[in-house]
Amino acid sequence: MNCEVIKNGQLMPAELTRQIREKYHHVDTDPFTGKKRLFFDNSGGSFRLKGASDAFKQVDDLPNCGGHGGAASDYLDSLRTQACQDISTMFNAEGGCIATSMTASIVLFDVSEAIIANVPGTNVVTTELEHPSAFDGCAIPAEKYGKELRVAKTNPKTGTIDPEDVIRLIDQDTCLLSVIMTSNITGAVLDIETIAREARKIKPDLYIVCDSVQHTPHGLTDMKAWGLDCVNFAPYKFGGARGLGVGWLSERVMNLPHRKLIREKQSNWEMGGCAPGMYAMLSAIFDYVCWIGSQFADTEDRRTLYVEGMTRIMLHERALLYRLLHGSDEVKGLLDIEGVKVAVDMEDLTKRDLIVPIVFDKLSCEEAARAYEKNGVVVHERTDASLYSARQVNSINQHGIVRISPLHCHTYEDIDEFLKITAEMAK
Repeated sequence: MNCEVIKNGQLMPAELTRQIREKYHHVDTDPFTGKKRLFFDNSGGSFRLKGASDAFKQVDDLPNCGGHGGAASDYLDSLRTQACQDISTMFNAEGGCIATSMTASIVLFDVSEAIIANVPGTNVVTTELEHPSAFDGCAIPAEKYGKELRVAKTNPKTGTIDPEDVIRLIDQDTCLLSVIMTSNITGAVLDIETIAREARKIKPDLYIVCDSVQHTPHGLTDMKAWGLDCVNFAPYKFGGARGLGVGWLSERVMNLPHRKLIREKQSNWEMGGCAPGMYAMLSAIFDYVCWIGSQFADTEDRRTLYVEGMTRIMLHERALLYRLLHGSDEVKGLLDIEGVKVAVDMEDLTKRDLIVPIVFDKLSCEEAARAYEKNGVVVHERTDASLYSARQVNSINQHGIVRISPLHCHTYEDIDEFLKITAEMAK
């Protein structure tokens, strides 16, 4: 693959894209009105994979429970074992444990408090770009246990956190670094590998956790290379169902005191367990990415297939992002449409996922989102009226943005249609 492809992306073959679109529900049509529409709000909750939905329902119909003996019970136990293997392979992680809860936010909240409560140190470091579940998950226990909360500032021009701005806050008394992988507001992909490496030069045994909810559907995570202590994943952002959050925890996090039954094994971070169908759903998502990878790589190794599949997803989405920003000979991109501004600098697309924040000269964010809806486009406004986005949008010197978040099943034709609608709205 040449450098230009890596920089600007590469669409998957048209026939493969057609097959991919067939694997999702409601790609082209609003299920309530029956009308054609563009769903560009996948950061809020992505298209659902038919295979993931089917896998969940088939298992959820069973009345049996794992651990109760018999063929059906043993089958349910095997689903959990397979799902844990798949999640570990997804993150390229070894050892430790998989934790599930109702949401990925709960997983990160619980892990952050366990570290802050039990690991010596006088301060906690995080960033302005964090989702509230990560930011408040640090702020609340930091106050509870009398530790200073240090917050790295967003670069308002680029919408990212510069590694050096994180590193300068870390010292020998830092007990936890919590940093997001991809901003759900700006689309910036933080340089986690550099941040982790440089942070551990200052404190080799520093605990580092990452909110990877927005990044996991768009790119790769490598726990072996990065040496993180926790990452989380929300399946509903990647073709799965709501009601499940997943985290991988390193062995040293796993062994910290945490909420559990008295006689429960140390590796169990779950109170009860999730619906067994959720495990089938997780493996269906993993299998889907491996299926994409199998179209390009002849191997049975599941990590290799997953990496290949995610690489193709990433390159396809980068090509869509380039088209969204720069347009084509037939249609202007967002950077060239009068009356519209991309809220942050997106020059290096290798440091971006397919999330674009825009503002209009003549429309408020709320007005723009409703206008898109009338034109058959689903997007979402993120404003400082919401507790879920106030800190992040203010950190890029905005009161709000319209968030555009397509998915890898979209095409150039979808992007061009969106750009034409945007140009009309901006007049």
